Amino acid sequence: MSHNHSHGHGGGCAHEALGIDDELEMGIQYSLYEKIDMINVECLNEETEDSGKTVFKPYSQRLNFDKFVTSDADEELLFNIPFTGNVKLKGIIVVGANDDSHPKKMRLFKNRPKMTFDDAGALSDQEYELERDSSGTIEYATKVVTFSSVHHLSIHFPTNYGDSNTTVYYIGLKGEFSEAHHHGVTICTYESAPNVADHKNNVFDSVGHQIQ
Repeated sequence: MSHNHSHGHGGGCAHEALGIDDELEMGIQYSLYEKIDMINVECLNEETEDSGKTVFKPYSQRLNFDKFVTSDADEELLFNIPFTGNVKLKGIIVVGANDDSHPKKMRLFKNRPKMTFDDAGALSDQEYELERDSSGTIEYATKVVTFSSVHHLSIHFPTNYGDSNTTVYYIGLKGEFSEAHHHGVTICTYESAPNVADHKNNVFDSVGHQIQ
């Protein structure tokens, strides 16, 4: 179980408040939301349809609490996040409320499209114990080797701090993006080789000799 995280920008706790330059740099680092195939994002057990998509937004809007997702039947949430290419995922920020609805655990699965809660019972690729973070200052580092080529990411929040429902305001994804290479399939139609016996005229080979 991993508990790798850093506070703010850099890795220490020296930044009480992000400066303008830090804010811009973090905004660039956390721009993978632009590479999400948003139409096909799924959030299972969301109370309001399509609200799960709203938590993927610019870093500068991470503290905009107007848009959020809340779980419905219980505290679990499961996000299926397809990308438009390949991603080397390096870090995640999760912003929740400063109360018991904040997720307590996060489990990551790579390249397993259309996951369900039944599928989430499998061993995850990485797991974290989450601290309450209502300001977006805690970054959870991923195992970069494991997440070096991700075209689909599933995030499972199985539990929270004791509330009956879980609320998430922001999920930030940091990493590198590369375009997917689509190799088209070339279909070739080959004409059957002619039968020499079908030709009444003499047939010549490539050097001009008559074939009897």
